[in-house]
Amino acid sequence: EQIEAIEWLHAQHDNLPRCFFSGRRSRANGNGSNLLMDIGNENGDTSFTNNLVGVAGVGSAVFFQQLHPFSYHDWRSIKRFLSSKCPLIRAYGAIRFDATANISPEWKAFGSFYFMVPQVEFDELEGSSMLAITIAWDNALSWTWDEAIHSLETTMQQIASVVVKLKKEASGEPILSKTHVPNKTHWDLAVKKALQEINTSSSQLVKVVLARSSRILTATNIDPIAWLACLQVEGEDAYQFCLQPPNGPAFVGNTPERLFHRKWLSISSEALAATRARGESSDLDLQIEHDLLSRVVVEPKKAVRKLPRIQHLYAQLTGNLRREDDEFEILSSLHPTPAVCGLPKEAARLFISETEMFDRGMYAGPVGWFGGGESEFAVGIRSALVEKDSGALVYAGTGIVEGSNPSSEWDELELKTSQ
Repeated sequence: EQIEAIEWLHAQHDNLPRCFFSGRRSRANGNGSNLLMDIGNENGDTSFTNNLVGVAGVGSAVFFQQLHPFSYHDWRSIKRFLSSKCPLIRAYGAIRFDATANISPEWKAFGSFYFMVPQVEFDELEGSSMLAITIAWDNALSWTWDEAIHSLETTMQQIASVVVKLKKEASGEPILSKTHVPNKTHWDLAVKKALQEINTSSSQLVKVVLARSSRILTATNIDPIAWLACLQVEGEDAYQFCLQPPNGPAFVGNTPERLFHRKWLSISSEALAATRARGESSDLDLQIEHDLLSRVVVEPKKAVRKLPRIQHLYAQLTGNLRREDDEFEILSSLHPTPAVCGLPKEAARLFISETEMFDRGMYAGPVGWFGGGESEFAVGIRSALVEKDSGALVYAGTGIVEGSNPSSEWDELELKTSQ
């Protein structure tokens, strides 16, 4: 049967921890990617060729969570449990935007990073689907085979076999309240402070990305999986993800921005910038596209990525790694990108840490998966943290450069959160 991974995950109710990740799909311009193009190894052997559309997982065969910044040692610890011979065994997770910042209560369950290899995993393929279990054990970590089996049996007893078709449309439930941090007054002050810093001759700062957290309350609890299913309708050319540790909120998102994709030693990345609304007519939409393409010079060839409500300037970059271990260096050097932090990187990060009035947590950080022969990470923007009985925290950011206007940048935040 072909069953959607998001629907299977919704049927599991509150079985935690859980994760979901879908690759970027594009029918229009060919720039999208499937989560996995083929399953094989460096010798060219392929076990099957169905494209993997999305993955949902519950329970953790093994998980990785620490308070210290994500390190090479942590990366090696995760890679120990992965193999090119079993390419579907993957560690799904996310890393904080700024590991040096204090962790606020709402992000505590995630630590500085959180990755999980699902115990029970539902793989949605093109034309079919597959249910798999993963068992991981390590006596050196006091996690024996018997304990792994017992934990799996407990999870399996909670798995629901009845999957119901989800309505992928907004419920229309009214928002009771919406509170922004910072509010408009403090936002204007923060942008003016950034402009003063940028225009100071002794300052290195050229661009800084400031963000806003908006708490939304509704009459009933927000179902993060149902919400994510609604986002899939607008999700062409975007990644959808959900990550929820035990005893924690759900981090969900619909992000258009790839951080990197590695297949063996081949690696690709891309840059998004310059958010503009879609035009009300095809002529106006084309004019906005022309304006975007005329703003800056980008090498290699620049293009425009169109989403249902907004469009971005887009450029793709590719290369080859010398060795697989370079993957950690790529992750460390690409994050944070200028699109979510600023330029130069360290000066922008310091300004953000001194100015912003909330904890970004995993917002704008790397979110994705490590695999044996392949890994893929997106940038965790267009995202929210859904807390039971507390509504949702919706995050958005915008780049401040010389000439920026506080009110116009606030309007851009509104445009981004409208998704």
